Amino acid sequence: MVDIDLEKELNEFDIKESKSILVDEYVDLFIDFFEDVYKKEIEQLASNYPTKKSLDIDYKKLEDFDLNLAERLLSSPGIIFEAANVAIKKIDLGILDSEIEDNFEPIVRFFNLPEEYRVSIREVGSEHLTDLVSVEGTIRVITEKLEKLTQAYYICRKCSTPVVLSQKTQQLVKPVMCNECKSREFDLDLEQSKFIDYQKIQIQEPLENLKGSEQASNIDVYLSDDLVNRCSAGDKIIVTGTLKLRPPKGDINIFSRYLVANHIEKIDQEYEELKISYEEEQDIKALSKKEDVYQLLSKSVAPNIFGHEVVKEAVTLQMFGGVKKEIAKQKFRGNIHILLVGDPSTGKSKILEYANILAPKSIYVAGKTVSGAGLTVSAVKDEYGEGGWTLKAGAIILASGGIAMIDEFDKIGADDRSSLHEAMAQATVSVSKAGLYSKFRADTSVLAAANPKYNRFDPYKNPLEQIDLPFSLLSRFDLYFVIPDLLDRQMDSDIAKHVLRTQELAEKLSGRDKTISKEELNDIEKEILPSIDPNLFKKFVAFARQNIRPVLSKEASDIILKYYVELRDLGRKNRSFTATPRQLEGFIRLSEASAKIKLKKTIDAEDAQRAIRIFKTSLEQVAMDKETGKIDIDILQTGQSQSERNFIKVVLKYLKDLSSKDPITTKEFIDFTTKEGHDKDKVMDAISKLKKIGDIYEPRSGLLKATEPDAF
Repeated sequence: MVDIDLEKELNEFDIKESKSILVDEYVDLFIDFFEDVYKKEIEQLASNYPTKKSLDIDYKKLEDFDLNLAERLLSSPGIIFEAANVAIKKIDLGILDSEIEDNFEPIVRFFNLPEEYRVSIREVGSEHLTDLVSVEGTIRVITEKLEKLTQAYYICRKCSTPVVLSQKTQQLVKPVMCNECKSREFDLDLEQSKFIDYQKIQIQEPLENLKGSEQASNIDVYLSDDLVNRCSAGDKIIVTGTLKLRPPKGDINIFSRYLVANHIEKIDQEYEELKISYEEEQDIKALSKKEDVYQLLSKSVAPNIFGHEVVKEAVTLQMFGGVKKEIAKQKFRGNIHILLVGDPSTGKSKILEYANILAPKSIYVAGKTVSGAGLTVSAVKDEYGEGGWTLKAGAIILASGGIAMIDEFDKIGADDRSSLHEAMAQATVSVSKAGLYSKFRADTSVLAAANPKYNRFDPYKNPLEQIDLPFSLLSRFDLYFVIPDLLDRQMDSDIAKHVLRTQELAEKLSGRDKTISKEELNDIEKEILPSIDPNLFKKFVAFARQNIRPVLSKEASDIILKYYVELRDLGRKNRSFTATPRQLEGFIRLSEASAKIKLKKTIDAEDAQRAIRIFKTSLEQVAMDKETGKIDIDILQTGQSQSERNFIKVVLKYLKDLSSKDPITTKEFIDFTTKEGHDKDKVMDAISKLKKIGDIYEPRSGLLKATEPDAF
């Protein structure tokens, strides 16, 4: 047997000195380190092997034991990895039988590197080549589990001499010539070759680290052995590994970078990347104590857009969010979902764009430009997975823990609508395709904007009925706000003045306009500029979400209960549903968000009343029965109020009576109902709905007949 070890990735230090001597030197040091510091952990590992295969080493402990050894790990990780893996097998445990001991090959992994070796993805570059570094990011793409060849066992076709080649790189290394017979033809014996589990992921730098309109940077990471399938798309992780370069295809000199992971660590805490100084924390606490803090925050949301105070207040509460809870494995979401519906050019998109700037973690997408993968997750077959299946995380998953801003919500495709149901209701996204089944965390608030079907709203119809979206999806939102383009002279004047003053301020700040006095400039700045600096706003939200989990006081609970029961009583009188437990949970989430702004541990009466006021404003805009002037929550759930359902029943009864024997013409039926005092357009609308659900049909064009059974 000929054992050829082709090693191409030695650093400069390895080239100058004998690698084997160095490894032996460090092996002895690691034996002492393991005996002194990690003996108990190694014994536990041995007793659980191979269910558990890795020993995680805290860099700080290694540094405390031997500074030179720790520094060598950072500069020459390949040698240190090998020395540590050799040393751990030499520890005398005395608890392993001979068979287990022969197969005991644990992997030593390192974490908690010094600050200077924790690098952002966009900063990883040639200066880090062959160094050990840590990067943080969210998994955007992940392949299925693959098998990587580590030792190829070739057999000469002519004389059957075996040739064993170590596979150190991504390129398959093949034998050139048989040393015995000089033949150049070989067969790969898969049974005698060695493989390890292998997986590729792509991580994206955390959204909360981006500034302004920066695009998130990505880097590929190669996982092997017991690191495979340790994480899912959408997980936020810290990867500790060695930076490598991938050779280009063709005759070009541009190499792509990737990390070979030695250790991965999941991060559960959100927003920890946002460093809040002591001074900033004091500013946040001082701001929370101001009586007008709610107004200051709301005025800082899209200050260039005139009006819409309640909408801005609601968006502010959404950023702070409610409190996630779990009782007996039943989860209650803390996310607040908001839908803005309105005519074109009314500022909806601007509000989303500005909220995207203020939120500590967010992502902005337009409905017509994303696919199912773009919003949730998909399984696709592509080159990234070497021909295998790859899971790609979309906006809802990548923004988990934050807010997804979805503009042109009415333009999203059917697949997106289906997948968003689960994401908005359960804060998870499931995918089952090509033998892959995974459930991903999607703890994401949704702030969406939609336009009416026919460009402009009809003021005489319910706004939600005019949006091309299923009511099953619309019902997942907590708050709805209508932003119409009204023909109001005073409103038009106020909006125009605000736009002009915004432009005036921009000219002055750019230095082009020298005519505005300081007093005028101060007045404009107070009106146009945000009351709170966007950076402080962002850190205020992050601080509150990290540290504040308010609970309901008896007083707040009684206020919410009283309002909910009164709503239900109103429904009983009108024979309609004015509220459901889904709305009750929404009251609580809004109250929790209100308390977070004041950094309170307890939700008081003021918080409950604020939640009710905002919720009531929302209901009056979208759940008001045009016929009765009363709230009917069924409009949100089914798209029809109780009065509409009753009218459809009347129309169906007329049709059944008039077409019991022969069909009736549409004209005759309309004439009949008009004489009975019913509006022609309403009757035609009822006929259309009855056709859609199959309670009436057209035997021939222009004829109507009722079907059986009655659907009501």
